[in-house]
Amino acid sequence: MDKTLKYNEPWILQRADPYVYHHTDGWYYFTASVPEYDKIVLRRAKSLQELPLAEETAIWNKHESGPMSEHIWAPELHYVLGKWYIYFAGGEKDDVWKIRPYVLECQGDDPIKDAWVEIGKMQRAEGDEFSFEAFSLDATVFEDNGRLFYVWAEKVGVGRQISNLYIAQMESPYKLKTVQVLLTTPDYDWERVGFWVNEGPAVIKRGNKIYLTYSASETGADYCMGMLSTESGRDLLDPLSWKKERYPVLKTDASKGIYGPGHNSFTTDEEGNDIMVYHARTEEKIEGNPLYNPNRHAHLMKIRWDDKERPIFSYE
Repeated sequence: MDKTLKYNEPWILQRADPYVYHHTDGWYYFTASVPEYDKIVLRRAKSLQELPLAEETAIWNKHESGPMSEHIWAPELHYVLGKWYIYFAGGEKDDVWKIRPYVLECQGDDPIKDAWVEIGKMQRAEGDEFSFEAFSLDATVFEDNGRLFYVWAEKVGVGRQISNLYIAQMESPYKLKTVQVLLTTPDYDWERVGFWVNEGPAVIKRGNKIYLTYSASETGADYCMGMLSTESGRDLLDPLSWKKERYPVLKTDASKGIYGPGHNSFTTDEEGNDIMVYHARTEEKIEGNPLYNPNRHAHLMKIRWDDKERPIFSYE
């Protein structure tokens, strides 16, 4: 097997919303949305190079009816307070767009072999009447100064609706401690192509800086990545603590054959270099409904940093 990692080209085929977790035991875990949207899969390997050929295991399957019976989307594997959790979204067979966030908890130390139990829908804080009442998905979890935070996308409004990003502090791995705070809404033209969308948050840290990337617009060639930034120790529940970039930090590059890059996660390679995992298409024209076209492939990008400790997202 070729041990050389190739960047910015298909790495794992037909796996959208890719998420990689490099655990303290040295294993790399990979999960993603599968084209059928009917299950949650995990694979693991000792290196990023080996993940594409690693055996994939379905650790959970959708229900036949009711909640979590359709559109199983964007799972993320997190190790929180000494346990494994998977955060994902799902709809209902009789109401396929009733997308809500759910939590699974592993009953052992091996997330592939040990049993998973359904905690159910993510629980909101006392006094919060709004969170998870509408189309909600793409949750991620991160820590700062001993506090856990949950960031997710949720739609508001009427008509085609607007997908915003919200943040809250967590009381436990499956319950929020604070009422939601609006973090970003689609302000700019590049966030409003087809649909008004901010979704797919992911966090990377550098020194005392915290960067939160997200994806914008419809899922075709106009899909792109934006970014917010703040500093560790600030009040992360104050929207004014965050700075939003005016322009996308990553977008389609037809000359590279990369269309609609987005819904990323971050990890490190074996040498400790920062790596972004993202999905993109290799064709500009999409056959059929973009949501059900399977050709969103996981890609890798090596992240470089400028002299101000800001990430550089480049296909070069």
